Amino acid sequence: MKSYKARGVVLHTLKYGDSSMVVHLLTDVGGRRSYMVQGVRSTRGRGSKLALFQPMFAVEFEGLESPRRQMDSFREIRSGAVLRSVPFDVRKSTIALFMAEVLYRLVRESEPNGPLFDFVWGSVGALDAMEEGVANFHLWFLANLSRFLGFYPGNAYTAGAFFDIREGLYTKTPPPHAGYMSGEHARTLDDFIRCDVRCLGEIGLNRRQRVGFLDALLVYYGYHLDAIRAVQSVKILQEVF
Repeated sequence: MKSYKARGVVLHTLKYGDSSMVVHLLTDVGGRRSYMVQGVRSTRGRGSKLALFQPMFAVEFEGLESPRRQMDSFREIRSGAVLRSVPFDVRKSTIALFMAEVLYRLVRESEPNGPLFDFVWGSVGALDAMEEGVANFHLWFLANLSRFLGFYPGNAYTAGAFFDIREGLYTKTPPPHAGYMSGEHARTLDDFIRCDVRCLGEIGLNRRQRVGFLDALLVYYGYHLDAIRAVQSVKILQEVF
């Protein structure tokens, strides 16, 4: 078997048999990859590995690749970052669940994508560190993730503009179809694109505005990537925020 060292972010897990599981990671060396983890529920030896495989947890590992198997395995795996708040803050853990499901549904490539991986890895650390603006984080994440999925806004925002979802462009007047964001949502989209993640608390949105803008973002994503409609954690997110 060929071994390799890598970093990854946990997207999804699936129980396999009595004590094993399949883990889907976004990795720096091979895009999205699947791993078989044997004896994950065993408490013998080094103890249970379950704690490592929570949504959006960052890991560092040595993988084993076999041409005779559909999935890789781990020779060694450990935490890649100490998360001090995400596992214990219901708001942040809910956002992490949403982020993981979005990436699991939308990212299918098994080829390295350095910019996407760096954005996701950095987002985990940013979410864990932030103290203000947590309620805006999932909106910032979706707005900026579009850059790496191929449908980022293609021009600069101007005051009073609308946003054409089909063309991915800000427009001075409403497009001749229903697929566009209102002036309010277009301005909010630009705010999140230009905002440093450490300053999210400066974007003042109430619950109604957050829900409305999330709906607009999901329509935008849905036009370009139909798989977004399968994301179930949206409902939990809307309840928490």
